[in-house]
Amino acid sequence: MTDTTAAPPSPAASGSAPFLLGDAMTGGYGSADILHGCTLAVEKGEIAVIVGPNGAGKSTAMKAVFGMLNLRRGQVLLDGQDITRLSPQDRVRLGMGFVPQTHNIFTSMTVEENLEMGAFIRTDDYSGTMAQVYDLFPILRDKRHQAAGELSGGQRQQVAVGRALMTQPKVLMLDEPTAGVSPIVMDELFDRIIEVARTGISILMVEQNARQALEIADKGYVLVQGANRYTDTGAALLADPDVRKSFLGG
Repeated sequence: MTDTTAAPPSPAASGSAPFLLGDAMTGGYGSADILHGCTLAVEKGEIAVIVGPNGAGKSTAMKAVFGMLNLRRGQVLLDGQDITRLSPQDRVRLGMGFVPQTHNIFTSMTVEENLEMGAFIRTDDYSGTMAQVYDLFPILRDKRHQAAGELSGGQRQQVAVGRALMTQPKVLMLDEPTAGVSPIVMDELFDRIIEVARTGISILMVEQNARQALEIADKGYVLVQGANRYTDTGAALLADPDVRKSFLGG
């Protein structure tokens, strides 16, 4: 168990940076810092989960990695390349996909049109990728001509994840993918996320359902007030009595 109340050592300093690394990130909106030396790292095909209390800076940390927040200190590396100053659009072109918690689909468009919008940066034939998305989420094939706004919450999340996969990302970032869905739908979404990771795509995910998310996580980060509090494997965090008592309800 790594209690990182003190600043953790920089993974970049070791000379072999993880596939995706947000290193010692400090920044916020306006003049106030929300992140304070926060570090997140994900290897290829790994699921990393960010958990913590409300207001801990979890979604802010995700947005910082995706370039939606100006960092005052720290850096973001993708496959060894410094992308700290790149726009979110440029990061998508380098292989990053981001699914926000809300407003993540075009409700008036059909399911298939939403997926086609996800392929906006591609100039090749993306029909094979769409077939893979339909294999991953069979219900979307059945409803491909239906307006996405008519779907259930869980099905909308499948559309949002599927649209991100249409860009053929190397890294998929999910902000509260199971928010507002039933426990059964949550389990199904987590199963699909595991399948995505098995294809070699790195997953970085923010989750309020901390216990369930850590069960599928290769790596977990507990943030408190914008800083790393604990970093370890998902299993180790679940087993730690301090983490359980403070963040998992006992």
